[in-house]
Amino acid sequence: MNKKYIIFGATGATGSVLAQQMFEDKKDCHLVSRNKKELEDLALAYGYSYSICNVLDLNFVEKLIKDLSLTDILGLAYCVGSIDIKPFRSTQAKDFISSYVLNVVSVTEVIKAFQSNLKKNNGSIVLFSTVAAKKGFSNHSIISSAKAAIEGLTVSLAAELSPEIRINCIAPSLTKSKISNFLFNNKKNIDIIEKMHPLKRLGEGKDAASLAKFLLSKESSWITGQIIGIDGGRSAVA
Repeated sequence: MNKKYIIFGATGATGSVLAQQMFEDKKDCHLVSRNKKELEDLALAYGYSYSICNVLDLNFVEKLIKDLSLTDILGLAYCVGSIDIKPFRSTQAKDFISSYVLNVVSVTEVIKAFQSNLKKNNGSIVLFSTVAAKKGFSNHSIISSAKAAIEGLTVSLAAELSPEIRINCIAPSLTKSKISNFLFNNKKNIDIIEKMHPLKRLGEGKDAASLAKFLLSKESSWITGQIIGIDGGRSAVA
């Protein structure tokens, strides 16, 4: 059988860099994204298989199971997220539900679908949270609550799925990406955000991708249940 890693959100800032880094390490991957053209181009560049699907769609996992039916899964990285920022008084129930389904429910379906496969391969799972799950920021009630659930899921499953499956979580601060571009619409905003971080710069996809690659590898075989900040120091010393 083929042996592959699955990268969800493969066309995003972190997922696309992770795909490149895995290719450079001669690791085979299966890429997942809803962005058809970008995904096809990325998969072609690295010779990777891929599935075009939206994790918010009902039964999206069934397509993945079919596409990967002859594949041994060595690990998966769920590089999917959202930036739902608004004052709490302006939020609606549907905001919280949509964010929770995207960030939490969908990945639980993925993990259940591939649990047996990951178990037999002593696989590794990498999830993504945010610095806002532990550090309070105004207007972040939607995303911080969903990502805090991801951190709870990480430690719970690390206990339940051990010793065969490892699961860890990366908690980045604000990273340059397509979904965060609206925050960087002028130099003044960029300067303000950079100064919020002790290392005085914005995050980049490679920052979290490099850690994700390590956590997927056997080099991290004694690490599980960890929430690791990649945040320019913002959670610890800002």
